[in-house]
Amino acid sequence: MEPVRTCVGCRVRADRSSLVRIVARNTQLVVDTTTSLPGRGAWLHPQIQCYQLAVKRRAFGRALREPRPLDTAALENSVRENRLNG
Repeated sequence: MEPVRTCVGCRVRADRSSLVRIVARNTQLVVDTTTSLPGRGAWLHPQIQCYQLAVKRRAFGRALREPRPLDTAALENSVRENRLNG
């Protein structure tokens, strides 16, 4: 049985293999393709709709327990260009 995680955008539970892990490096959000970077991680479907919902709900800061504003520009570009592995 594969681990189940919840997407921070749409709040739907899904298998870990269908989601990508996002971590904060300083104030920049980066994709953790190996799922081994240290620190808290947030899970997201690699779809623009889920990304937009997460940004609208300010879910990244809450999930990552990061009080500072987070830079989501690089993550948005990755999602829009479908470069996320998931």
